[in-house]
Formats: sequence, C-alpha cells, structure tokens
Amino acid sequence: MGRSTLDLLRRTLLTLLLHKPYGVLSQFTPEPGSRWGCLADWVTIPDVYAAGRLDADSEGLLLLTANGRLQQRLTDPRFGHWRTYWVQVEGSADQRQLDALCDGVMVKQQLTRPARAQRLAAEHEQTLTARNPPIRTRLSIPTTWLQLSLREGRNRQVRRMTAAVGLPTLRLIRHSIDLMDGGPPLNLSGLASGQWREITSDEHQRLRALLNQHPKRR
Repeated sequence: MGRSTLDLLRRTLLTLLLHKPYGVLSQFTPEPGSRWGCLADWVTIPDVYAAGRLDADSEGLLLLTANGRLQQRLTDPRFGHWRTYWVQVEGSADQRQLDALCDGVMVKQQLTRPARAQRLAAEHEQTLTARNPPIRTRLSIPTTWLQLSLREGRNRQVRRMTAAVGLPTLRLIRHSIDLMDGGPPLNLSGLASGQWREITSDEHQRLRALLNQHPKRR
C-alpha cells in the first residue's frame, strides 16, 4: 500500500475528542449575525465534522470525525449510547427530584426515556474550573451539581428535564460518551476547555468495532 493510500485511509478514519468551550457552535462555519463562535476558532484540522452536537451555551465532550459512517452511528437513536452530563442547577436537589429524572419527565408532551441521576461526587466537583463568562448566581439560592446520564438527545433536553423538576440548569458540561462495548467511556480526561486530541489506538479499534454492531431492540 503506497504512502498516498495510507494517508487517505488515515484521513478517512481521523477522529478527535474536543472539550468544546462555552459560546461555540457545533459547526465549522459561523452563523451570520450570531454572537457565538464556531469550531474553526479552535480546531484547524480539515475535513472533520461533529458527530452529534452541543448547544453553544453548553460545554464539554464533542467528537469530530472524518468518517461519515461513524458520525451517523454515534448519533443514531437506535443505538442509545449513554451520554453523561455534569449539570449545575439552581436549587438544592432532593431525592424526589432525582427519582423523577430517572423515571422520566414530560418534555414537550413526550415522556423522556429512563435516565440515571445523582449528585455529582465531591472529587469530580473539585476538578471543575470556573466558566468564562461566569454563571449568574443569586446569593439567596443555593446551587447543586448533578451527574445526569441519558440515552437520547432531544433539543435542549437536559435543560428541559431539570426545569421540569424545578431545578433550572445554570451550567451544562458533557463529560463522557459510552461506546456500549464494556470498555471505559470516551471522556474529557486531560482536556482543558478548548483543547483537543486525536483518539488513541485503543479508542480507534473500539470505534471501528462499533461500526459492526447492530442496534439493540428497545
């Protein structure tokens, strides 16, 4: 196999993990008249595209890939990859609210799928850095960090779910994506806001195996 063929093969399999900052659209072209930035401000690698999306006012893990099949597979709702978010909410979350998030809440006249919800462990909370710009705070109202895992991704779903149980979202960070193969999830470990890296050889093999999986029955 010649060098040009190898280079082409590598390009078609190229996948990056990005810690998307606040205020950045999940696309490489800016929106005319928008106050938000775009991925081109942070990633200069050509021919990669976001597999899924995060709202501009959300932060965290975003996969960028040159592989169209992988992009489709990671966003196909039939596979139901668990995505875990660290969510700062306004108010002090109680068990009743956490149970409601787990059982499902009504979002735009449709019940959400069962989720996983708990308070974020203290050791994780201590690793978080302040957002730029900082979140709005009210001295008279406490805030709580939650860990919320979903297997679906409707428009602004996390924010709508927490609002439905009386806990408005102040800050939203996608921390990890589970590949459903028993291995560790892809996550933000080692990536500061705005940083990215290529996937490791092990992650590469796991993502290639993902392309041969069949959707699980619901």
